[in-house]
Parts: sequence; structure tokens; C-alpha cells
Amino acid sequence: MKIGIACDHAGFEYKEKLKKLLSSKGNEINDYGCYSLESVDYPDFAHKLAESIENNDNELGIQFCGTGNGINMSANKHQRIRAALCWNIHIAEQARLHNNANILTMPARHLEWQEVEKIVDTFLNTDFEGGRHENRVNKISCC
Repeated sequence: MKIGIACDHAGFEYKEKLKKLLSSKGNEINDYGCYSLESVDYPDFAHKLAESIENNDNELGIQFCGTGNGINMSANKHQRIRAALCWNIHIAEQARLHNNANILTMPARHLEWQEVEKIVDTFLNTDFEGGRHENRVNKISCC
């Protein structure tokens, strides 16, 4: 699977660990930054990741910031993006099943690594259910 990944400084360490983990499982990872612990602005990286999903350069995306809120809001400004802020496996599963989320957002400062691994695994291995949810998802982009 082709997966785009992005973060701000708060998510840098998790992004780096996740790149190694996902690559070891045969995924192609495209890194949209950031590239150090130096303080940066999360929208710069959220927009690059969102554009990569819109352009079909990646199938899904994963992003981190401190709370997940800022980077999630930034990605969701894009018409074809459905970024979901997930802090447990149930929310990640529902985001894919019912909302056809195409970017997983996680709050790096509020999750342990073991939980991140479980959330990512659930998100990447859950397919959109379609059916009654299809019409709802189609109504998300309004303008």
C-alpha cells in the first residue's frame, strides 16, 4: 500500500517509528515532513499530505501533531479529504467503516506507542462498508 505520512515537531518521533514499521511490512511510505524536533507549523505538512491523497499519489495518509486537532483541521480544508482524529481502535475502525476516512490523525502527546500501533493497524486493515453510509459520505463535501 502507498501511504503518505506527516507531522509537526510533536509527532516527529512517532512518525519516524511508524515509517520503519510500515516499511518493514512492505508498504511504500512517502514522508511529507516534518524532519526534526524543531518547532514548525503543522498546516505546512498537513496540506502536502492532503494534496498527495487528492492527487492519488497515496492511497491513505497518517498524520500526527500534539493534540491532533490542528493538523486534522488543516487537512480537512481539502475537498476530497476525510481526515479522522482517532485516539483508540474503535474510533479508527468506525472512521474507515462508516466515514471512508482517507487520513488517520493521531494526538502524539496523548497516546502511548503501543496504542498508536493498534490504531494504525485497525485503520489500514478496515475497509469502507458502503451501503447506507455511501450517501452520507457523499454529502460531506458541500461546496
